[in-house]
Amino acid sequence: MSAPRTQYARSGDVHLAYQVIGEGPRDIVLVLDWASHLEALWEQPLVAEFISSLNRFARVIWFDMRGVGLSDRVVDAAVSAEDWLEDVSAVMDASGSERATIVAHGHAVQLAVLFAATHPERLDSLVLINGFARLLRSDDYPAGMPTEARDSVLAGIETNWGTGRLATVLAPSVASQPGVKDWYGRVERYAASPGTALAKMRAISELDVRNVLPLVAAPTLVVHNRDDWFIRAGHGRYLAEHIAGAHLLERDSADHWPIGDADLLGAIEEFVVGSRSEDTDVDRFLATVLFVDVAGSTERVSEIGDRSWDALLGRFETIVGRVLSDHRGELVNTAGDGVLATFDGPARGIRCAWSLRDSLKQTGLEVRSGIHTGELTRRNGGVAGIAVHIGARVSALAEPGEVLVTRTVRDLVAGSGIVFEDRGEHALKGVADRWALYAARG
Repeated sequence: MSAPRTQYARSGDVHLAYQVIGEGPRDIVLVLDWASHLEALWEQPLVAEFISSLNRFARVIWFDMRGVGLSDRVVDAAVSAEDWLEDVSAVMDASGSERATIVAHGHAVQLAVLFAATHPERLDSLVLINGFARLLRSDDYPAGMPTEARDSVLAGIETNWGTGRLATVLAPSVASQPGVKDWYGRVERYAASPGTALAKMRAISELDVRNVLPLVAAPTLVVHNRDDWFIRAGHGRYLAEHIAGAHLLERDSADHWPIGDADLLGAIEEFVVGSRSEDTDVDRFLATVLFVDVAGSTERVSEIGDRSWDALLGRFETIVGRVLSDHRGELVNTAGDGVLATFDGPARGIRCAWSLRDSLKQTGLEVRSGIHTGELTRRNGGVAGIAVHIGARVSALAEPGEVLVTRTVRDLVAGSGIVFEDRGEHALKGVADRWALYAARG
């Protein structure tokens, strides 16, 4: 699944960045913990897979909280409850959602509880993941984080913000994988400055929504990882005990991030929908993915103007449709000047990429292409899986006019007469190991 277009909703004087992913019979409003940046988060396949799995049974709407990520920065990091309630409503209104399930993670759980108690008419249900009603420990809240532990977190932000080292605390199961810390460091830098991050954590330490819990009437699923060091399991138990009828799902994991395996995502689907999809209902298949995007599109728009660019994109889409048909390719989606297509064989995908390159060059457009072969999952008319993310990363590394492929593709077309030039090994953002890449010549 490729990243969707970022849009903006107006909440008072603040612009909130949000995205709408796919379609479905119901809506999910997804709010991850506050260290968020919609577009940088898409770089991590684990996050993309979590979202695409939710999209299997619902339209997903997610946004960056005010003050962080792509949303407007605010002077005071302590966002009021009233602001939060207006923000959720503004995003739902902008995306055309009347009612939704809120899936909230971390600090967003506090805010989701407030929304559920205040606007029950807009809520179908709640899914609260590794969250809390109050962060700090007190005499009447022994589940909370000790003050010295909070101070240690603040010191870690002061020293390490932007490096990604906090991933070892937030996601120990994956933090050692190649590229994960670099990716999370980028998320931190894009989400907030160190000063904003410190102010945000101090403000979260002061927020207490325990008195609101008995007012939540929506069906609620509380999910908590037993060994989450950052937010201990006692927080989740407290939420489940004080929200009427809430169901508690404790998982054997030390991660704070909502890293979803099939059991977790199946449990969420069963709670939201009433039943869980069987594995046999998921269409898994081997395919070759081709990513194509126009090189230098920003400069070209400036050169010829918006109207001429729109006309050129119309020709681009016509040529893409014709060439894909000639090579038995299946168009998955287009995003402005980009294309994702699948093929039942890698040689056909390579030859299609060559043909697209040559045909589009006659219109004055130069494109770069990336190709990989792997297992895909078909969902809601689109495709998902690690192979999609690898293909996108390979395309991003290609030079204008180049068709860049992985070793998997090269090996599968042995004997086809296609010639390859070694482009060395590369780290692909969010993907483990280093990948040998080759330019397909023809």
